[in-house]
Amino acid sequence: MKFLDEAKVYIRSGDGGGGSVSFRREKFIEFGGPDGGDGGRGGDVWVETVNGLNTLIDFRYQQHFKATTGTHGMGRNRTGANGSDVTLKVPVGTQIFEEDRETLICDLTVEGQRYCLAHGGNGGFGNAHFKTSTNQAPDWANPGLPGEEKTLWLRLKLIADAGLVGLPNAGKSTFLASVTRARPKIANYPFTTLHPNLGVATIDEREFILADIPGLIEGAHEGVGIGDRFLGHVERTRVLLHLVSAQEEKVGKAYKTVKHELEAYGNDLTDKPEIVALSQIDVLDEAELKKKTKELAKACGKTPFQISAVTGKGMTEVLRALRDIIVEENTEEKPARVPKLRHRDMVVTDEGEDEADDQP
Repeated sequence: MKFLDEAKVYIRSGDGGGGSVSFRREKFIEFGGPDGGDGGRGGDVWVETVNGLNTLIDFRYQQHFKATTGTHGMGRNRTGANGSDVTLKVPVGTQIFEEDRETLICDLTVEGQRYCLAHGGNGGFGNAHFKTSTNQAPDWANPGLPGEEKTLWLRLKLIADAGLVGLPNAGKSTFLASVTRARPKIANYPFTTLHPNLGVATIDEREFILADIPGLIEGAHEGVGIGDRFLGHVERTRVLLHLVSAQEEKVGKAYKTVKHELEAYGNDLTDKPEIVALSQIDVLDEAELKKKTKELAKACGKTPFQISAVTGKGMTEVLRALRDIIVEENTEEKPARVPKLRHRDMVVTDEGEDEADDQP
């Protein structure tokens, strides 16, 4: 399945149904009076996170979503039926932005979260509402209110336990393919990976999700290279695995380049736990390996792992180090209380408790 992490959609909620102009007509009742019913409410447009999705590719083929209009009111004070809602199914980790692509509407981080993107129009009043002491037979009714129409951007930030970062051709895709069943494109040229790839790694009967992020180059936070759009995927990971290729002439500089881009992007990316590994060591002899390991250790301030996806050297040790940090992060993290439905001033949480919003 092709990965797509950004999509543009057009939504419109349903119009409200019009009120009815009707009068009661029965035998022997000369002046029955007005009995026009109200129009039905237009359908809403919702967004909901579901399990089993990890891309926004479906929104490339369907971009327009419209809820149905409420039914018009009828005589005998019959209210029209409400319009049907429309729900956009999105992966966990999806953010919804206004048309300017900057104003955040909602951030959906938990499975089952729902958010109303556009409210349907209210139905119009029937003529029964307008009867007064001076006008016993009003011959007008209200039309239904129009629905809301919006252009929105959907942006997906992957939720993975560990993120692979590094310069292009640092061996990230090869690492992912060797420890998971993911099959990313692998070739000996920069920017082989054009989209993030996900894989599930298993070590000592413990599973965690790895995300292969496209390579970063100097200026990535400003959009150079593939751009900064993929740096957002790093935000939700618990730990970073920073791979530095042993084929780099200056491994210390290569490490600092990526580190600088993470710092420049902000959002506390550099505060995340980091594991550093010198990759592709099978191309070096012992003397060169020792030299580059020492240089990289000086740059990052810690002893880097030495790994080779080709020979398998050091792979198990790195996976166990990742697992230990992920387990520790999961233990320290408190369960999130995420609002799922909002109605007036009440928030319904996952625990089923009602909490009143703070009053000003």
